[in-house]
Amino acid sequence: MSDKPPPIRVLVCDDQALVRTGYVTIFSAQPDIQVVGEAENGHEAVQAARLLRPDVVVMDIRMPLLDGIEATRQLAGLGTEDAPKVLVVTTFNVDAHVYDALRAGASGFLLKDAPPAELVNGIRTVARGEALLAPAVTRHLIGHFAQHLRPADASRPAGQDVVRALTPRELEVLQLIAEGLSNAEIAVSMYITPETVKTYVSRILAKLGLRDRVQAVVLAHRVGLVPGTA
Repeated sequence: MSDKPPPIRVLVCDDQALVRTGYVTIFSAQPDIQVVGEAENGHEAVQAARLLRPDVVVMDIRMPLLDGIEATRQLAGLGTEDAPKVLVVTTFNVDAHVYDALRAGASGFLLKDAPPAELVNGIRTVARGEALLAPAVTRHLIGHFAQHLRPADASRPAGQDVVRALTPRELEVLQLIAEGLSNAEIAVSMYITPETVKTYVSRILAKLGLRDRVQAVVLAHRVGLVPGTA
C-alpha cells in the first residue's frame, strides 16, 4: 500500500477564461496537485468551494457579481468551519485591496505575473498551513498603504495588550515579520537558527490567537508596532 499523500485539491477562480486555462495547465502538470474545478465570479467560487471542498482556492480579487475579497470572507473569514486555504492573486495596481483580502481570511497572495514555479510553490505553501507573504511585495504594500494599515485609534490599549502578551524576543520577531522578513532573514538578524524562529512564530500565533503569519502581520500594523507606519 502506497504512503504517497493525496494530491492537493485546487479550485481556480478568475473571471478571465484565458487566465483560468493557464492556471489549470500549470497546476495539472504537477503530480501532487489536482484541479477540481473552476469559477468565473465570486458567487460561483463560493458555491464551488462548498460543493467540491478544495484544499486551496486560487482567488482573483476583481470578479463580477461578487468580488474575491467578499468571496474569501465567506469561505475563510472568522467563524467559518473547515475553511479552505485561499491564495489571492493580484497585481500591484490593486494592492490596496490585498490588505482587505488578508483581513478577510486569505492565507497569502502572489502577483499575477509570478513565474509558474512560484505559483506552484504558493499552492504547496498554503496547503501546508503556512502563510505566503512575499517579503518584497509586503514591503511595497506597507510603503504605499501605511495609513491604511495603521488605524486612527492605534493609541488605544490594544497595542499595549499585545506587548504584554509577548516576551521581548517574541515581540522582536513579530516586528521583523511585519516588516516583511522571511524566517531565514529573521534568523540572520537575530543571530538564531531558522528552527528557533519557527518556534518563536508558533508561540506568537498561539499567544495572540492568530491563524497564521499573515494575521500576525495585519495585527502588528493595526496596533502600530512597526516603526514608520504612523
